[in-house]
Amino acid sequence: MTAPGFDTFAMVDWSGGNDTGPRPRADALWAAVARGGAVEDPLYFRNRPLVEDWLAALIDGELSAGRRLCLGFDFPFAYPAGFARAVTGRDDPLAVWDWFADRVEDAAKANNRFDIAGDLNLALGQGRGPFWGNGLKRDIKGLPRTKAGYVNPFPDRRAVEHLAKGSFTCWQMAGAGSVGGQVMTGLPVLLRLRRRFGVRIAAWPFEPLTAPVALVEIWPSLTLGPAPDGWIKDAWQVSEVARGLSVLPPGDLARALSVAAPVEGWILGVPG
Repeated sequence: MTAPGFDTFAMVDWSGGNDTGPRPRADALWAAVARGGAVEDPLYFRNRPLVEDWLAALIDGELSAGRRLCLGFDFPFAYPAGFARAVTGRDDPLAVWDWFADRVEDAAKANNRFDIAGDLNLALGQGRGPFWGNGLKRDIKGLPRTKAGYVNPFPDRRAVEHLAKGSFTCWQMAGAGSVGGQVMTGLPVLLRLRRRFGVRIAAWPFEPLTAPVALVEIWPSLTLGPAPDGWIKDAWQVSEVARGLSVLPPGDLARALSVAAPVEGWILGVPG
């Protein structure tokens, strides 16, 4: 799947947690914007409502300026094969985006991601999977705190995650390396952006990238080493990925985007 060149690259480091306060810190929401190798100072956001407003304003500005925007997020855009059909009745990952957008209740200081994971486990895996890891003090019916007795009715990993050394699975909701909460809180934001901007946004690799805005999945830690001294890792990573993509020859980027993964999605930069 090829695409014309992009003018602007904006990369976002996501977080499924609650408001992280006014002081910039690690393990929080960060974003960086680059054009032609020039990177703007990375931006820190203390919560998801703030970054969602910024994303909408960024897209508005790029569309008004007539620039094509590649917008990357560091969480999986889809689940392993079988999940979408079990939840929505279709093998369409974008139907899962809609499903979560209609059910996730997300505010700056609280959200219901663990409860949704428990409900899905009860519906799909008799309370023993596919999700695991409860990060709250209260127990969640159907959501095990550890993998003891865990049973996953779906594959543990997507095809791309078998190729991407060091990647994490979308089933883990809490603990080191967990991205399950990022997926559940991130997909509704992407869905609302799609609803707002309509055909001007395309989601890779599920749709042809002929729209002026492309949503792509990234995983900075797969290719970047430790952050330089004085940098917060998340801020440095989004800056480096945005800068690197902005100077990548268009042919190389087109080849990287030429991946067929209509059900499970893909991580940009992992050879298909």
